Formats: sequence, structure tokens, C-alpha cells
Amino acid sequence: MSEGFASPAVRAPDFPDTLDWLHTAGRSLTLGDFRGKLLLLDFWTYG
Repeated sequence: MSEGFASPAVRAPDFPDTLDWLHTAGRSLTLGDFRGKLLLLDFWTYG
């Protein structure tokens, strides 16, 4: 038996349809677009 870490099953909700994306050339993104990739989300706001 392997002595590694088990990958947890995480089911995140998809992004809302009303989300405004920056620098995507008008394309809406989904979590499925990033499946199998490392994704860094940077949350910030206008101040």
C-alpha cells in the first residue's frame, strides 16, 4: 500500500454567470477550464 497523501475530493461551485472578468478578451471562464492545472486566485477590490 502507498504511504502518500490521498487527494481530497473537493467540489467547488462554478463561477457565477454575472462575474466580470479582466484580461480575458471578453471570454467567461469556468472551473472546468482549469481542471488539472494549478490555479492561483488573487482577490482584491477597487478602493
